Formats: sequence, C-alpha cells, structure tokens
Amino acid sequence: MAGGAYVMQLGRVPYREAWELQRSLAAAVSQGAIPDIVLLLEHPPVITLGRRAEGDELHVPAGAEVEIVETDRGGKSTYHGPGQLVCYPILDLHRHGQDVKKYCRDLEQAVIRTLEAFELQGQPIDGLTGVWLTPPPRKIASIGVHISRWVTTHGYALNVDLDPAPFTDWITACGLEDAAFTTMARELGRPLSVDEVRPSALQAFGHVFGLTFEELPADEGAGLWPQPIHARVSGKPTQATHAGQAVGVEQVAVRR
Repeated sequence: MAGGAYVMQLGRVPYREAWELQRSLAAAVSQGAIPDIVLLLEHPPVITLGRRAEGDELHVPAGAEVEIVETDRGGKSTYHGPGQLVCYPILDLHRHGQDVKKYCRDLEQAVIRTLEAFELQGQPIDGLTGVWLTPPPRKIASIGVHISRWVTTHGYALNVDLDPAPFTDWITACGLEDAAFTTMARELGRPLSVDEVRPSALQAFGHVFGLTFEELPADEGAGLWPQPIHARVSGKPTQATHAGQAVGVEQVAVRR
C-alpha cells in the first residue's frame, strides 16, 4: 500500500544551501513532524568530496569556476552542474526496510525506471556504484547517501544534458580511473531538459518506494507549512498546535 510523502520541485540551488535544507528536513522526519520528503533540483557547478575521497582525485584546472565542498555522504568525489537532475530523498527507513544495501539498490532501480521512460536501458554493475549504460560501460548516474538514525539524506544525480568533461578533466570521479561518463541527451541524440525528466523521475521513485506525493510550493519558504497538511499526508495525527499556527522545520531542527 502506498504511503504519503512530500515532494519539493526546486530550481537551481547552491550545494551548501540544499545540504542545510536536507539536514533540517531530516530532523523533522526523524521526529515524526513531517512525512518522507523528496527534493528534486539542480546545482550550480560544484565538486563534492565524500567520506572516502582522497586528495589525488582532484585535478581542477586553474580558473575553473567550480565550488569544492567536503560532505558527509558516502563514496568519493563527483561533479554536479546545471543539466543534471539531483534527487535528495529524506526517508525514514523504518518505513522502507532497515537495510542500507537494499536502499541503495532501490535508488538504482528508481534511476533505471526513469531511463526506461526514455527508452534507455540502465543497469548496475557489480562492485561499482551508480547506474551505467553498456556496452561499453559508461556512467549516467551517481549515487551517494548518508543515513543517520535510519533517516536518509543525499541521493542520486542523473546526467540529463550537460558537458560530462568535468567528471574526467577536473576529478577522478568516484575514484574510477578511465571511466566513461555520458548523458541522456547524448544517448538520445537530442537536447533534453531537466524539467522534461522530472515527472518520470518522480513517478519511478514513487513506484519503487511505494509512495504517493503531494507537492509543496517551493516559493513559500522551505519547511513552513500548516500543520494539518502533515497529518493528511502522513495519515496520522500530529502534535496539537494553536489554530492557524504554522510549524517550521527550523523549530524541530537538531544540529549534529
């Protein structure tokens, strides 16, 4: 049976800003203040270094306009930029099976189903993360997650239509020497926008994780909505509030 969840369809969001939003939302999900929530967005050019990243993975040329951020997700280095659909699910895995490997495999399946909607056949490769097209192997989506108290942050990044050169020219992406990277647009032989891919990505995610979504308006502030909305989506009563009071995520944020 499908469960209720939120989705926020954001535009281009700086990496640190999106990371802070994830942490605030994760605190709210962990405390039962809101249901599961999925963020769909793009980032300006940024290289993120996961917990297993090593110094020799970076070879950014002088003058390159890109931010570099050390983050708490798993994995090594990767690149984000405009034209890449980034999906950040903040899920309570008590509701989805307390199994980290299964969660990562389910993320891969959500990407694979998204690609199928465009007649592209993605697949995982044993011993490697992300989603690939073969033959020959070329990576089209990266996955890196962080899980605390069984609540997830970070997620996947699907290459829709961007120059994949930074994956090889600026970094040793994912720590993989000589790996090839591709995009949906390159494989289809035509331009493709992130907005065209969003509906299929959301449908695929909902199918894999058994979720139905209610969209939250992104232009009214991140995390400030009337409390009754949470109760309707989650299917359970929330803590009592004064009539008309809105509960912001910041009110339940926990700094770690």
